[in-house]
Amino acid sequence: MRQIIIFLWFLTIICSTFNIFDVEAKEPPTTLQIGIKHRVPEGSCYKMTKDGDSVSVHYTGTLFENGQEFDSSIPRGQPFTFTLGVGQVIKGWDQGLRGMCIGEKRKLIIPSHLAYGTRGSPPSIPENAALVFDVELIGIGKNRVEL
Repeated sequence: MRQIIIFLWFLTIICSTFNIFDVEAKEPPTTLQIGIKHRVPEGSCYKMTKDGDSVSVHYTGTLFENGQEFDSSIPRGQPFTFTLGVGQVIKGWDQGLRGMCIGEKRKLIIPSHLAYGTRGSPPSIPENAALVFDVELIGIGKNRVEL
């Protein structure tokens, strides 16, 4: 009997130490979260992105809920190019990619309302899905559109 009690006590300590029974689900974000994964060295950023810039990025997108990848430019070997701040992409990108330097890498955690909202983007992005993007700025175009 004493061995069983010692074993259960030991098991309880192990489980609480490693949070084995902690199945708390993470809540989806309600605001845009911008994390810097790689910062360009000080003094080597000569131009930062702003609205109206043509920008080229490599990215990988995953669902916040389960981490499932739904798209990536990397396997295609071709960066994605668009004009920042004019609504060509989801609002989370227009807001989250401002002020970047070439070579910088960011992690964007985008709430549903700044992504595809209630409509989603079937079949890979369900309705009301928060998204996570790892983005690297590859280039800023020469032609800046004045807004």
